[in-house]
Amino acid sequence: MRRVVIENAHVATVSGDEYPGGHIVVEGDRITSVGPGPAPETGAGPGEVERIDGTGCLATPGLVNSHHHLYQWASQGMAVDGTLFEWLTTLYEPWSKMDAEVVAGAAAAGLGWLAKSGCTTSTDHHYLFPKGRGDLFAAEIEAAREIGVRFHPCRGSMDRGESQGGLPPDEVVEDLDTILAETEAAIDRYHDPSPGSLLRVAVAPCSPFSVTRDLLVESARLARAKGVRLHTHLAETLDEEEHTREQFGMTPAEYLDSIGWLGPDVWLAHCVHLHDTDVKRLAETRTGTAHCPSSNARLGAGIARVSHLLEAGAAVGLGVDGAASAELVPLAGELRQAIYMQRARYGPAALNARQALEMATLGGARCLGREDEIGSLSPGRLADIALWRVDGFRAAIDDPVIALAFGPTPPLERLLVGGRTVVDGDTLVTVPQDEAGRRGADAHRRLMRLAEEVL
Repeated sequence: MRRVVIENAHVATVSGDEYPGGHIVVEGDRITSVGPGPAPETGAGPGEVERIDGTGCLATPGLVNSHHHLYQWASQGMAVDGTLFEWLTTLYEPWSKMDAEVVAGAAAAGLGWLAKSGCTTSTDHHYLFPKGRGDLFAAEIEAAREIGVRFHPCRGSMDRGESQGGLPPDEVVEDLDTILAETEAAIDRYHDPSPGSLLRVAVAPCSPFSVTRDLLVESARLARAKGVRLHTHLAETLDEEEHTREQFGMTPAEYLDSIGWLGPDVWLAHCVHLHDTDVKRLAETRTGTAHCPSSNARLGAGIARVSHLLEAGAAVGLGVDGAASAELVPLAGELRQAIYMQRARYGPAALNARQALEMATLGGARCLGREDEIGSLSPGRLADIALWRVDGFRAAIDDPVIALAFGPTPPLERLLVGGRTVVDGDTLVTVPQDEAGRRGADAHRRLMRLAEEVL
């Protein structure tokens, strides 16, 4: 069994102590030792141990991206001045023409970019399945396998088009029976519940304004019968609250609660516009929240009540959200965005660097139900490790966690996923880095061509 030994790094375990000049020992895909000073002798022979000198580096758990839309890499830079609803109505048209080739290229670029920003685990919420365009879900799963990150794709869905009072055009929604059958098939084919799994599937109707009550109820029933998690968007904008009150006579959170959609197997994206009772209820039910500060700011949606959710004891992770609503945002950069936005609204004590790091690691792991395996550095956890360079200009900051969270994203010296190197010397190594970027650009160009087709 191959061993990896990291020494001389500042080790931030997140779940416990920090060790300046500490060590981490990896055997296979698991961490076996973390602590101060040099690593204990492994007893391994020459060539059986890879030693990494962490001098000038900060070691953290790999970051967990708790909300994303990878296909949107192909539609960046569009509808840049619109609200969420304006942005959606503009982009539904090109999205309705995407195919598996577009999704494959967008996912390869998006996941490669995430890995370069310290992400070892990413979810993805894919909810658009144009007919006759290939297997879009399989395309993004294959891209995750190539890049080498741990992947939690969500089989999303929409069944409430404009003719039923929903936001999306009718041509991009599916019927209830098709959604349930395809979702069950995706779980049966791909979901791996085993320890150390690289691939787990969740069930994810898009949002209260694009799905029917029946779809939400039946999706929850299916997910719980299959033992997988539930995910959706919630309370992202005031428009959504007005829409939900008009349609159902309740706030978005109250509506989900009324149909059994809150609980420890659920995490929700955004949750920007919550009332005090909503915050309390999410904490009581142990429902997770994926906070996406850059996307919320880009769309003018508002600032989520993250400080209040954390104070109430709710699980909160960080997410990049769609690449088209947060262009080229690195996941590590969301630490600073989260801190600054909370402080802009609630004052300088609202959120600190270590709270933000915990959100980006252990908080995301809690949202995905994997806090016993990822999100912290301790013996027995999976060896998902990010090693950041905080020397050079950053050495003027004595606290390496502050250097990571408050400044520009540091260079990534090494990224390990289950002990396997995915990024080395700030360069993606599982696939050619330039090729991953080119595939994303090709996906954009292809989507634009498809969008011009007249069928």
